[in-house]
Amino acid sequence: MFFFFVGGLEQQVREVLKSGVGSCIYCNSRADLVEYEKALKLFFVPVWRWPGKEPVMHCNNCKLFFPQHMCFPPPDSSSAILEGLRCRFCDQLVEAEFRFCPFCGSAI
Repeated sequence: MFFFFVGGLEQQVREVLKSGVGSCIYCNSRADLVEYEKALKLFFVPVWRWPGKEPVMHCNNCKLFFPQHMCFPPPDSSSAILEGLRCRFCDQLVEAEFRFCPFCGSAI
């Protein structure tokens, strides 16, 4: 008699605790802090679920789960955007499409 097992374990997001608090360690897109659960699936149907031990980061782009301590800061934080829109020489606000500062003439 032979038995074939068609199934496996899968991690699934149970609840999003904070959205966009970091960036993915694999693809560098935005990642959320989530509570997750593991599911045993048999023939692609969840049979048994149990919660994870602590919240983890989850990338919505590549679907990677990773520990919170390995997280990078989010790529589009508001402070980084404001710094990118200021001239580094005269500290004036400059529009994003400018290649040269209209106030001091230096390259951005």
